[in-house]
Amino acid sequence: MEIILLERVGNLGKIGDIVTVKDGFARNFLLPNKKALRANDANKAVFEANREQLEKDNEERRAAAEKEGSKLEGMTIELIRQASNTGQLYGSVSVRDIVLALGEKGETVTKQQVVLERPIKAIGMYDIAVNLHAEVDVTVKVNVARSPEEAEKQAQGIDIIAEMFEQAQADIVEDFNPDAEPGEIAAIEDEEEDTPEPVPAPQAADAESEDGADEAPAEDAEEAAPAEEAAAKAADETPAEDGEAGGEEKA
Repeated sequence: MEIILLERVGNLGKIGDIVTVKDGFARNFLLPNKKALRANDANKAVFEANREQLEKDNEERRAAAEKEGSKLEGMTIELIRQASNTGQLYGSVSVRDIVLALGEKGETVTKQQVVLERPIKAIGMYDIAVNLHAEVDVTVKVNVARSPEEAEKQAQGIDIIAEMFEQAQADIVEDFNPDAEPGEIAAIEDEEEDTPEPVPAPQAADAESEDGADEAPAEDAEEAAPAEEAAAKAADETPAEDGEAGGEEKA
C-alpha cells in the first residue's frame, strides 16, 4: 500500500514522503495512529494544502518532546521484586510497572512510548528506550533487585548474580573436608551444636515397676510357705490321736 507520511516513522522516511508498506502495517498501525494517509489523489492534494501547518505542528511536538526527554534521559528507577537465589524473578516486570514507576517520579509517559521487547524476568540493570516523539528517543535505567541494598550495589556496577554464585562456591569449599574417607558424609558443626540432647525413654522406671511386681508374689509365697508346712504337720498328727482314742475305748 502506498501512503503519505505525516511524521517521521523509523527508517521509512520523514514527513511528506510517499512510501510503500505492507497492508497490515498500514491498516493496524500507521493509519489508526494518524501517522500517514493513503496516497491517493485526494489525500495528496489535502496534504500539499496543509503541508506548512503540518510541518509547523510537528516541529512544536518535537520541541516539547526534547524538553521532556532532557528530564528523562539517564533517569534510574528501582523496582524491588522477590527472586530466587539464581536471580530469577517470581513473576516479571512489564511495561505497566515501568510506566507506574516513572509516574511516581512525576514523569508522565504512555505504554505505547515504552519500548520493551519482552518482560524482564531476572534481577539486574536494564536500559529501556522511551519514544517521546518520532524523532526523540531517550533511555531510562531500570534497576530490578531483591532489596534496596542490592539495588544500591547494582547501581555501583556490582553484578549481584555473580556475587551470589561466588558466595555459593565459597560455602561449598568451606564445607569440603579433604581428609574425609570416600563416601563419608562431612559433619556440620553448627548442626551438631544446635541438635538437642536426646531425652531418655522411660524404660528404666517401667522395668523397676515390673521387677517390683515380680518380687511381690515371690515374697508372698515365702511368707505363705511356713503356714502351709504347719497345716500339713497338723493334718498328719490328727489321725494318730484319733487312733489312740479309739484303742482306749475298745479296751
